[in-house]
Amino acid sequence: MALAFPAAASFAAEDFIYSPATEAARRWLALWPDWPAGRLVLVGPEASGKSHLGAIWRQRSGAAMVSAAALSIADVPHRLGSALHLLVENADGAASDAARERALLHLLNLVYEHGGTVLLTARLPAPRWPLTLPDLRSRLTASASVAIGAPDEALLAAMLAKQLADRQLACDAALLRYLVARLPRSYAAIARAARLLDEIALAEGRRIGRAQAARVLAALAEG
Repeated sequence: MALAFPAAASFAAEDFIYSPATEAARRWLALWPDWPAGRLVLVGPEASGKSHLGAIWRQRSGAAMVSAAALSIADVPHRLGSALHLLVENADGAASDAARERALLHLLNLVYEHGGTVLLTARLPAPRWPLTLPDLRSRLTASASVAIGAPDEALLAAMLAKQLADRQLACDAALLRYLVARLPRSYAAIARAARLLDEIALAEGRRIGRAQAARVLAALAEG
């Protein structure tokens, strides 16, 4: 009987796939803690590696972590705990929600008062967030910002191989080339392809082959 255990993605530093697309982000993270105003906004599309880079930075900095979706004023005094630094995941998710915006502003002020730093991940640059609090907007637009670039074919192939390995799925080089040559050139497409391949392999209980890959491509093409 096949059991659908969740995939355990590795966020170890040695498992991050560095490429020209992430070089600017790597350089900015290496500058820590010398970021302007003590903040850095890491921008990138879905599944581009923002969380992995954030995890690597947390290992180095000992930062606390919070998702914007979980922000509330009542939790602000406790979010840092004994940490000096903070990672805010999906920070643009706080925009347009008055309570979350206030909580994020208070958190930024609290970290600043303690001499710490903040790394914020987001899909859009801060000036494009629909923020309603002028003070929060001014702090975020004054922050340093770096974007993860578009992936090339080599990066997409390496990411697909890693995501399949995270799911304990074997895929030979020829099949990887077949998939990457036909998938949309996006990080999200790679993540969805890996998930679908995992579902098919689990359902059929056999090694991934060309037939399964073709079915995944057809499913992605149909949306």
